[in-house]
Amino acid sequence: MEADQSLLPASRIQPTPQKRLQAVLRTAWRFRAFYLMLLPGVIYFIIFRYFPMYGVIIAFKNFAIMDGITGSAWADPWYKHFKEFYQSPYFSQLLSNTLLISCYKLIWGTFPPIILALLLNECRVRWLKSIVQTLTYLPHFLSWVIIFGILLTLFSQNGGLVNRWIVEAGGESIPFLTSTDYFRSILVGSEVWQNLGWGAIIYLAAMASIDPTLYEAAKVDGASRLRMIWHISLPGIQSIIVLLFILKLGHLLDAGFDQIYILYNIQVYPVADILDTWVYRTGLQQLNFSLASAVGLFKSLIGLILVLGANRLAKKWGEGIW
Repeated sequence: MEADQSLLPASRIQPTPQKRLQAVLRTAWRFRAFYLMLLPGVIYFIIFRYFPMYGVIIAFKNFAIMDGITGSAWADPWYKHFKEFYQSPYFSQLLSNTLLISCYKLIWGTFPPIILALLLNECRVRWLKSIVQTLTYLPHFLSWVIIFGILLTLFSQNGGLVNRWIVEAGGESIPFLTSTDYFRSILVGSEVWQNLGWGAIIYLAAMASIDPTLYEAAKVDGASRLRMIWHISLPGIQSIIVLLFILKLGHLLDAGFDQIYILYNIQVYPVADILDTWVYRTGLQQLNFSLASAVGLFKSLIGLILVLGANRLAKKWGEGIW
């Protein structure tokens, strides 16, 4: 026998769907200015992020440009293009190169911005802090074409500044940009250099939100600067570090197509050829769009699994994204 709603406590009365809708509409109208500001971003993501997901079905079809997506025949079997990618003689090399380059960038690209942000946060000379910040985040706005020109000037085997120093010191010139021994180091180092200052800005913004009374109390207790960094600054930006780390994990199979495509050459294919560059040559240049879509879907699924797994692991320490 159902209880009379009028006899139940107010906290246990379930609102009707109509009342819920009215509450939602009242809330939306109350914050209408914020929703209007949010609207352009939502429209952008719907048009350029969600609507193109319809094209994922190309991975399961023998896509032909003249027939279009709906007119193209379904692949038989449905995993035909995934199998073609997996059975490629370059699959293991491509996957290992992609993972190694991404992991190197993830590891070496995480700590330098944090260290730089800590140093800038402790710097009390304002003009020096401003100069260092400007010099370190300017490379972020340079294209990889310009950075390649800088690397060519520094590391070219014939006439490069570094090789000129080596030769003048009595050594032999080193093919930094065409050697399989050095190319990955050039890739990772140039990426760290480009994003060093930009990453530090994010951590500096997080440190600005730390309660200054914590530092004052630590000074009263006689804590050194290193102690304050370890016990106040780092815990204060812990959530940002975890957030950025999880987001970077989602792009673990990207490895940086723009950078590698501009910097690499046929001599370093064994250590520099990644999934994206292979897809560009094999999938797009040969108009095999179904294969390219299959590899893209494969990367997206792996990225989703990594993000979900990392977030679940981070939640055990209370630092998950959701």
